[in-house]
Amino acid sequence: MDDIRPSVPSGSQQFIHCLQRDLRDKGYAYQTEKTYIHWIKRFIIFHNKQHPKKMGAEHINLFLSFLSHDRHCSPATQRIALNALIYLYRKYLGMELQALAFEKARQRRRLPVVLTHAEVKHILKHLQGKHRLMVEILYGCGLRLNELLSLRVKDLDFELSTITVRSGKGDKDRVTLLPQSLQEKLVAQVESTARLHQQDLRDGYGEVYMPHALARKYPSAARELGWQFLFPAASIGRDPRSGELRRHHLHNTTLRKSIRSARREAGITKPVRCHTFRHSFATRLLQKGYDIRTIQKLLGHSDVRTTEIYTHVLGRGAMGVISPVDD
Repeated sequence: MDDIRPSVPSGSQQFIHCLQRDLRDKGYAYQTEKTYIHWIKRFIIFHNKQHPKKMGAEHINLFLSFLSHDRHCSPATQRIALNALIYLYRKYLGMELQALAFEKARQRRRLPVVLTHAEVKHILKHLQGKHRLMVEILYGCGLRLNELLSLRVKDLDFELSTITVRSGKGDKDRVTLLPQSLQEKLVAQVESTARLHQQDLRDGYGEVYMPHALARKYPSAARELGWQFLFPAASIGRDPRSGELRRHHLHNTTLRKSIRSARREAGITKPVRCHTFRHSFATRLLQKGYDIRTIQKLLGHSDVRTTEIYTHVLGRGAMGVISPVDD
């Protein structure tokens, strides 16, 4: 249950605990909270554990330049570290910083790894059961791994053939397609989840983790089938927030291991991650002639320029120029 916020010790005046409370009061997502805490800790350790109030712009410049020059980090990583430190000084400590002048990380253009439709089919042949269904959803709907794991039974609409993604990246909801070819499998998965949920209720469990304040607003909803995770974990675990025993969703490592094994068995040499199927979803739609705005909406990108990276991927292959040797 590492995607559930653990409780912060009440009354604790430790610097990190105070930071966590402030981040939660300001409504930051849990992933942002973990990222900011990580980079603030690294910043403090880099400067021999000095308190941030005793440091300023020159210390930030040294740290960010170190990340670029010595750690060879990407511009995106350096920008995340900068955002964490800007939050620390301006929003938490209320200190205005002088103009920053750090060594910026070099921009390196990286194209995503994508699989052809045939390669995806080869990998699927070496997957079974719910892991095969999960990869089919990643490829067929363009979901991120965390979005897939967070799906609840109520998020599937078989009549409209849609899947509602709740609190995706940027804490945004969106609607994507539900493939017709997967409906029968998804119905069977819902029935399997329902049987497991009924057994949990008989055993005295059956309450699922509810986001935000929904547990207080709808106290009985946590025991309803609709709120259960579509892909529940195999065992009961302890909620780090409340300490209660409940069933969460599958852990992300289980699917990653299955994909890694299936890639080897399929004889594919490309590096394949869960996110690779999302990239492959986008390029496949481009190959089939769908417009970039539609794909942007399905992927949940706030900026179309993020989606346009897939046009560059296609530009290297069959949709690009013809090689002279092939002429």
